[in-house]
Amino acid sequence: MSNSALFAVNGRFLTQSPTGVQRYASNVVRALDRALAADKRAVIIAPSAAPDPGLGQIPLMRTGGLRGHAWEQIALPLQWQGRILNLCNTAPACRSDQIVCIHDANIFTAPDSYSGAFRMAYRTLQPLLARRSARIATVSHAAARQIARYLPVRLEEIAVLPNGHEHALSWDPTLARAAKRFVADSFAGNDRRFILALGSKARHKNLTLLVDAASALDELGVDIVIAGGSAEIFAPGTLEKRPNIHVIGRVSDHDLAYLLEKALCLVFPSLMEGFGLPIVEAMARGCPVVASHCASMPEVCGDAALLASPSDPAAWVRHIRALKETPALRDDLIGRGRDQVRQFTWSQTAAGYMELLERPAARHAVHSKPIAPAASRVAVVVATRGRPDIVSATVRHLLATQTLQPISVIVSCIDVADAGDLVEHPRVTVVTGPSGLTRQRNTAFSMLPEATEVVAFFDDDFIADKDWLAVAARTFRDDSRIVGFTGRVLADGVNGPGISFAEALRMMAKVGPSDWDWVEPYSPYGCNMAFRAGSIGQTRFDERLVLYGWLEDRDFAAALAKSGGRFVKYAEAYGVHMGVKNGRVSGDRFGYSQVINPIYMLRKGTMPGTKVASHIFCNMAMNFSRALWPEPFVDRRGRARGNLLAIADLLRGRLEPERAAQLGSRSNTGRIKPEVTTR
Repeated sequence: MSNSALFAVNGRFLTQSPTGVQRYASNVVRALDRALAADKRAVIIAPSAAPDPGLGQIPLMRTGGLRGHAWEQIALPLQWQGRILNLCNTAPACRSDQIVCIHDANIFTAPDSYSGAFRMAYRTLQPLLARRSARIATVSHAAARQIARYLPVRLEEIAVLPNGHEHALSWDPTLARAAKRFVADSFAGNDRRFILALGSKARHKNLTLLVDAASALDELGVDIVIAGGSAEIFAPGTLEKRPNIHVIGRVSDHDLAYLLEKALCLVFPSLMEGFGLPIVEAMARGCPVVASHCASMPEVCGDAALLASPSDPAAWVRHIRALKETPALRDDLIGRGRDQVRQFTWSQTAAGYMELLERPAARHAVHSKPIAPAASRVAVVVATRGRPDIVSATVRHLLATQTLQPISVIVSCIDVADAGDLVEHPRVTVVTGPSGLTRQRNTAFSMLPEATEVVAFFDDDFIADKDWLAVAARTFRDDSRIVGFTGRVLADGVNGPGISFAEALRMMAKVGPSDWDWVEPYSPYGCNMAFRAGSIGQTRFDERLVLYGWLEDRDFAAALAKSGGRFVKYAEAYGVHMGVKNGRVSGDRFGYSQVINPIYMLRKGTMPGTKVASHIFCNMAMNFSRALWPEPFVDRRGRARGNLLAIADLLRGRLEPERAAQLGSRSNTGRIKPEVTTR
């Protein structure tokens, strides 16, 4: 049999608990079994304790006395020399003639959801598989983007073969037992409704959101039923304070079908998810869905669910209230859901795997088309002073070219004249306030629309690629734990004489591929950076850091980082920082800030000592070594004087970063932004 079989399936999943990954493998293999012609055979090879799934064209072969990873890495490749299909994230590291489905990159993006041993195994094994395997597959376009960021495989080389829904149609709610008893005991004789969630200890499943929403839901007459897992998924004492939360443990598929048909809706508040199989299962069973608006969920839900931020319990309560009080909305979602799941079938996914097994390099083996989620609401802030022509050109270019149009563009200045002809632009809001970059950005915060999801900050002399905002917004949607974002700077005029607007556009037109893709962690660079609005809260730029473009971005990011979250740099968003020289700050002031600001941030806890020492040493060394032969566009002597004055103040115990603005100017008197040569 093994000599005549077309391929072997890694059957280790048959010995594992049936989570979403194992359900995927089981259903794909059954669909493959149906797809194989009568004269074609494959084989499923599994450990000796594996149950027989009873397939016709893919019979079971048990082998080896090993278990777990040891069986997969040793017994499986010894038993089978041909092509192997691996559907559950791992595979033999020694083999190259194999297809491997990696469901997500959660081991990299949410490591705290997994044990240390699990993290070590996956972080060691998956990069090897990505390099060696004939093809990598995954279950959604969002998962593909994540995998390409963390593993050595290009996005266009990942086949997207999603979950299906047909298995849920075979569940029979009339055969339910535990669920029927629970519903009868808890809800018979009252008019309360319940929402359904699926339990898991993994932190990225975000079930604590339901605890936060429980009191408000209780007032609506809505209970929360959590199937799967156990009460251990919550902190001790949590449930006693939330009497409308019921954790009923594991249930059968028939019980799950019964709960889905009785529930007001399925709630799926996950922070990140490779696919989200319960979503299509609920839709297939006629249950409306409320899901997170991030990761794969918008792609899977399309317009057939209500989406909300996984960090905003009030938004979830509003959606649930709407479903309870508006039966027509619920009926509409049920109909939309049944239409939506037709896009996700096991038969189509099996056809995709058959194509890969026959021709692993097939470029068109993507059997799921990306679904554009609702556009993110992005606001843009540009602080400027004394350069009306420059800011007018860059902002008009931004509005004319961005594929994701911002909901608001706020130009923050000292005098309306600083905004030039943007004052009359219908899509630009010009605000005035105190001078200084940090103050001007803080002034803009008060003008942000309430619905803002992402705030992007651009320097007035930065030209962004047409997809900058779209890439940033998609990155925040892909991963709800990302708080700060920076793009790639193709050229930075601050390190030279500056770049003209026309030359910057030419650079953008002929941009080539980057030699890097994703950097994490990365402290945002102020000329082009974005932040998740919901993570900012009351945090503001430190107005004691008075000079333009010198560490206030790092300080702001570090303040946000204290509340958790990740900061990344992504090459797919890029632009040119012209580094316009007119109106730049004097060398004395900038040199003073080069020493004082890092020390101030060290005291605040927003910059580590190693970075502080590096910044001060490198900048002072550059200033003093070039003071005799300075570049024509850099005031090295003024910077050196400022360095010495800062050291003198520190020796006297004076740590006042705002003093930089009070120093007498020996060169340019404008206070716009310094040349930043070391970051």
